[in-house]
Formats: sequence, structure tokens, C-alpha cells
Amino acid sequence: MFRKKILLITGGTGSFGKAVLNRFLSTDHFSEIRIFSRDEKKQDDLRRKLSSPKVKFYIGDVRDSLSVEVAVRGVDYIFHAAALKQVPSCEFFPIEAVKTNVIGTENVLEAAIRNNVKNVVVLSTDKAVYPINAMGISKAMMEKVLVAKSRNAGNTIISGTRYGNVMASRGSVIPLFVEQMKLGKDLTLTDPNMTRFMMTLEDAVDLVLFAFENANPGDMFVQKAPAATIETLAKALIEMFDSSSQLKVIGTRHGEKLYESLLTREERVKSEDMGDYYRIPADNRDLNYANYFSEGEIDMNSIEDYHSHNTERLDIDGMKKLLLKLEFIKKEIKK
Repeated sequence: MFRKKILLITGGTGSFGKAVLNRFLSTDHFSEIRIFSRDEKKQDDLRRKLSSPKVKFYIGDVRDSLSVEVAVRGVDYIFHAAALKQVPSCEFFPIEAVKTNVIGTENVLEAAIRNNVKNVVVLSTDKAVYPINAMGISKAMMEKVLVAKSRNAGNTIISGTRYGNVMASRGSVIPLFVEQMKLGKDLTLTDPNMTRFMMTLEDAVDLVLFAFENANPGDMFVQKAPAATIETLAKALIEMFDSSSQLKVIGTRHGEKLYESLLTREERVKSEDMGDYYRIPADNRDLNYANYFSEGEIDMNSIEDYHSHNTERLDIDGMKKLLLKLEFIKKEIKK
């Protein structure tokens, strides 16, 4: 389905974007891959590193609809990863999160529809489920935008993927812990009992490919993933690096949850179990609400959301095994 097609990756110099790019560069899929981002330095570094005629670079910002339009022309598939994703920065600058995560997504989807793009996959996060911080709220609104646009998108299929913590991605805690150990410092934990889903970047790419191949308009896809406490993660890293660092509890940061959810209980009632993934079909009710409230949802009372406290829980050995899949960890251990 991808042969001789053109792929656009927004936010293509970020962790997700580069992982998708690397996956496709090693195959004969796609005749052209376009990288769209606003960071000139990262683009130049990536261009020099790859030296691939298949990869084309577009400077622009998803907030600017005209720059998006230029990048989308002639494209067959879009992987929309551009986002503001740091919880603290979005807390202090919530309007900036809205501009990028909500309005920026609308710009990408509108350009895709106008240019008859075949398929768009939008990246979301577990923080969009029962959101308590600005980053999660902006991503939850982004999901509402993609579902709304999917209803009148012509031949363009718009879907989303929702992921948990992607290990060793930009801004995640694993590189921080490794750096603290290298400097002989204690590892700073917000709450030892805090749990997070654990996914590798390869898992995240698999989820995107699954969405490209299986999506109906407005679908949201979630990958089943194990979880671990932050204490388990920290202890696993200390053992792997034979470090003398201790654990230092600093308290929960503003806008952080004790655990993260990937599916609300409302979504679990209507979700489809597809083996390694859940598919959440779009809510396609219209504004005639009276047609839908004659009966309640009986199953709702006996089900809970799918979260990092009730999924498979990794112990230290299981966490170490998963960490060893990361290229970042392999390189650091060799050092």
C-alpha cells in the first residue's frame, strides 16, 4: 500500500518522527519522505546524517497553514507527530499548547482533505484520557478535532493513535536518570508508587503502521502495554549500570497523575479487542441527542478504564529486559 507513495512526517526531527523515518528508510516503501518541522538546526543535522535523496526537508510550523499547505501538496500519507508535549511548559504556556496541538492539527487535517491525502494518522497520548494538565487537555481537544474532521473528510481517512510513556524519548525520565548516575547524583523520583505504561519507540511505530493499515474514519488505536512504577524503573537502571546512586523522592510535580489511562471506561465499553491493540470507533452521533438517550449503558457500571495500575506490572527483571531493547541504553552501557 505504500509502494511509490509520498509520506509526510510533521515533527519529523523529533523522537517519533525519526523512528518512523528510520523504519521506512530501511525498506523500499515510499518513493519520497518529507520531513516538516520548524527546527532548522535539527533538520540540517538530520540531512547531513542521512544524505538520502529519498528524504526531503520542509521548514515550517503547523501553526502556519500556508507552510503546511506547501508541504502537503502531492502527499499520499501523513504521520502527524508535531506537538508541544512537555507537561511543565504547557502548564505555564497553555495557549501555546492550544496553538500547536489543537489549531496546528486542524491546519494539517484541513490541508490533507483539500489535497486528497489518502490517510492521516495523528499522534495522541495517555494524558488525553481524563486530563488534568494543559498538555493532556490540548491533546484531548486534538482528538475531538480529528474525529470531527473525519466525518466530512471525503476520501481522506483520518485516525489517531494513543500511546503511553515512550522510553528514552526526548524529555522522558530515562535519559535524566542515566545522566544523574553518570554524574554520581541521586535519582530524583516524584513518587515511587507512580506507574507509567512502558513502550519502546519501535512499539510506537508498529502502532502507527497498524493504524495506517486498519483504520476507519475517526478510529483511535491503543496498544496493550505493560507498566512499571517509577521506583522499579529507577532500581532496574541502577542495577544495569552498577551505580551507587540512591533514590531521592522530590514529590509530585504540578499536573502529574499517580497513574495514566489509555482507555476511558466509556471507551472500553465500545472498544474492539484486536489482539495486541484496541480499536475505539468514532462516536458518530449527531446533534439530535434525544435519539440516543432513551436507554442507558448497562455495562458501564461493571467496567473500569484501562490504566497503568491495572495492566501487566513489570518487576525489576522484566523492566531490565525491556530496557535492553533500547539503543540508547545499549550505547550508554557500552560507554
